Amino acid sequence: MFQEERLISIINYLKTNKRITVDQICEQYDVSRDTARRDMVKLEEQGRIIRTRGGAILPTLSKDVGNYEQRLQAESSSKLTIGKTAAALILDGDYIMMDASTTVLHAATAMNSKNNVVVTSSIEIAATLARKGDTTVHMLGGVLDNQHHSVYGAKAIEMLNDYHVDKLLIGTCGITEDGLTAPNEEDSYLVRAMMQHADQVIMLADHSKFGKKLFHRVVGFESIDILITDQELSPEMKEKLLACDVEIVLTEGEITA
Repeated sequence: MFQEERLISIINYLKTNKRITVDQICEQYDVSRDTARRDMVKLEEQGRIIRTRGGAILPTLSKDVGNYEQRLQAESSSKLTIGKTAAALILDGDYIMMDASTTVLHAATAMNSKNNVVVTSSIEIAATLARKGDTTVHMLGGVLDNQHHSVYGAKAIEMLNDYHVDKLLIGTCGITEDGLTAPNEEDSYLVRAMMQHADQVIMLADHSKFGKKLFHRVVGFESIDILITDQELSPEMKEKLLACDVEIVLTEGEITA
């Protein structure tokens, strides 16, 4: 077996078994300990593993977050379905807050309700809703994030003190049993502040977000009222959410409370 084939096999083993030792590599691939160590050094240089005493594990921290266009294309069909399901929860006359998630953008696009007032940090959502003649849009001020098409910072958080809404729609970059995570502190601070000014918090998350942990923790599940997703959750994740009284809505129409 060539080294590259062996490296792929080691990664596949780690995905199933979480950890591999030098001795296991030697035994499974009939190689020397020096060869096994070279394999682990190669995988570590590629950023695919983290070496531990006598073995290796997969990295638990997700570091790559694409720009707005890349995120908009990722899992686009799932996001579209989730967005439509979320839009159906918005009633005529509701006051809404929306973060800069690409999935929330799909909800804004799918909105058929009338006479809504929307507060948002997303320039894309603001532009989308501006085409709806009966929707009033309040755009938060602050620092413009060119990569993610949104505003952030102290000014945006200060402006939130002037608003209170019926419903907040948010996305997330990662969800584990510990809660929601984001790639940076600024995203976390703004979402936390939004939650303080909404009666109901609705989280939109496709299946690819589950099991991903990013650098900064946003909130635990106790801050979420409704989760809309596109696939059945693991028993462990479902148990955590239900323990916090989160209503789980699957886009296929199944509702678990």
